Amino acid sequence: MKFLRRLLHAVLMYLLLFVLGLTTLAWNLFAWLAYPLMQQQRGTTLGRTAIALIYRTFWSITAALGILRIDAQALDALRGEPGGLIIAANHPSMLDALLVVARLPRGVCIMKAALMRNVFLGGGARLARYICNDSTRDMIRSAVANLRNGAQIVLFPEGTRSVQTPINAFRPGVTLIAHLAQVPIQTVIIETESPYLGKGWPIWRPPPVPIVFRARLGQRFAPEADHRALLKRLERYFAKELAS
Repeated sequence: MKFLRRLLHAVLMYLLLFVLGLTTLAWNLFAWLAYPLMQQQRGTTLGRTAIALIYRTFWSITAALGILRIDAQALDALRGEPGGLIIAANHPSMLDALLVVARLPRGVCIMKAALMRNVFLGGGARLARYICNDSTRDMIRSAVANLRNGAQIVLFPEGTRSVQTPINAFRPGVTLIAHLAQVPIQTVIIETESPYLGKGWPIWRPPPVPIVFRARLGQRFAPEADHRALLKRLERYFAKELAS
């Protein structure tokens, strides 16, 4: 019975991922066509809102089926905040960005150049005016401009999924962007005991279910001119929170 239940959950999980892939592909094809036709502000708002809705619907369905248990309601408190904000989170899984963006219709992701050209992601990312990281200087300039226009930038200071315990060393950038834009950094602590889609976990490998994720708001850090010292304090803070 236990084996059959796990098998059913695995089948449902991959069926939902397949449907998510089709939905994302359809949206990205529409976004490619809409991008040159829509006024920039309207297209940006539509792009960011649609991505949040798609992923939030996916999380709701998986939770209703008992495959995932998601506790991310704390992020809703950020949705109505005025002004720009950097949202810095740890990165245990490939699902983290989907988890955070689903709750933040104004959220802006920083993406690798290869993903910006991906057929499943590129069109929607372009319409939403997500930020490409192929040039560090251009990435910082674009992030600062978005923050000054009231966007919420989602950043993972580790730069890649966690492989060290409790957290990888932070890469520079997040505190420099905060200093240049003069916006605070809101930390988000993502906690999970599931190894699913962590570093080294292939997407085809069935996960133990239910997959449990919790995202909670941590301390908020004001920007500082000495952004390198702030980066070290930020890293120590995450390490302490996750270790406890």
